[in-house]
Amino acid sequence: MSERAIVETLETSCCIVGGGPAGAVLALILARQGIPVVLLEAHEDFERDFRGDTIHPSVLEILDELGLAERLHELRHSKIHSGTFMTPSGPLTVADFRRLNTRFPYIMMLPQAHFLEFITGEAKAHPSFQLRMGARVQELIEEGGIVRGVRYDTDAGTHEVRAPLTVGADGRSSRVRQLAGKELLKTSPPMDVLWFRLPRKTDDPEGLLARVGNGHLVVMLDRLDEWQIAYVILKGSFRQVREAGLDALRESLMSIAPELADRVAHLKEWKQVAMLSVESSRVKCWQQPGLLLIGDAAHVMSPVGGVGINYAIQDAVVAANILAAPLGEGRIEMRHLREVQRRREWPTRFIQRIQALVQGVLIRNILRSNQPVQVPRAARLLLRTPFLRNIPARIIAFGLRRVHVKPSLRRAR
Repeated sequence: MSERAIVETLETSCCIVGGGPAGAVLALILARQGIPVVLLEAHEDFERDFRGDTIHPSVLEILDELGLAERLHELRHSKIHSGTFMTPSGPLTVADFRRLNTRFPYIMMLPQAHFLEFITGEAKAHPSFQLRMGARVQELIEEGGIVRGVRYDTDAGTHEVRAPLTVGADGRSSRVRQLAGKELLKTSPPMDVLWFRLPRKTDDPEGLLARVGNGHLVVMLDRLDEWQIAYVILKGSFRQVREAGLDALRESLMSIAPELADRVAHLKEWKQVAMLSVESSRVKCWQQPGLLLIGDAAHVMSPVGGVGINYAIQDAVVAANILAAPLGEGRIEMRHLREVQRRREWPTRFIQRIQALVQGVLIRNILRSNQPVQVPRAARLLLRTPFLRNIPARIIAFGLRRVHVKPSLRRAR
């Protein structure tokens, strides 16, 4: 038990640890149904450098079902309608979202901090919702082998939240997962990613662009006034890249994407560059009595396809669909928690397998070769076939299957 005295104890129906997309959306849906929920976020605000900013069509459909999509679109954002791979023989569109049968045929680019502020702002309209920022979870409260809540520290002291259900939605370095002693089953992606931003001009191309050269892959994401750039390197090679210096990085970037030559000077110091150690992993069992893991706490996603937020929010919706009624009636059981994993594990394993194939077959070869990448003629023909060319866009946009909010949960009580 924490050595500091308990300054506050809260009783609630559901304690959610982690104010990222999964935790915030789950808290919102439960709060809209009048279910008491406490959301704990370790940081004092939602601002982070280079968190995922992509909101996929499936998430926009979910928000539309909750009556929130139109208001979300009032926030300043950009849209990605297609993904284009720039090859020596010309541009190749590998995913065109405009062909999808959806009201939202694009990926919305919106700073994640703004998205989380929007979702938690909506949740605050409901008296059953409480948000505690700067809440650093230190231990699980366990009684008789059942998790009964958590203890967390703030500058004011140690606090307790007691609840029939605790949900760990606290990301890839999940404190809840560690406290529960759940080990990750890891794979070995061949890459790491350097993230940074450069100015974008009004006459630049729109959307998502990918270029290769010099043993690197550069992905450019349209963020209105800026390009968010992913510079992909071999796993574990960041030290060598940094020792070579920023001049070498700028030269490499200009050789791969010549249109950026007039603005690479904006990259002046290493603190502008964030290094993401790419990981792809999952826990074998997402639950134990009184505890459920969702989102990156249960399965860490590779950045390939930018689907991490998408899958985390789908986890949250499925969890809400299954758990809202039992929570409201005070009868949460292990079978309910197992059902969440049952419905979400195979879609997760499917997309992680697709990511592993892309990383192992395509990206690994790109990073180990200084030769221009030639797209096989058969692949070009497949991408020109109407039915087949829609498959990559559907997988990125929706995953293995669409997830919907249960009709009984779509309106706030």
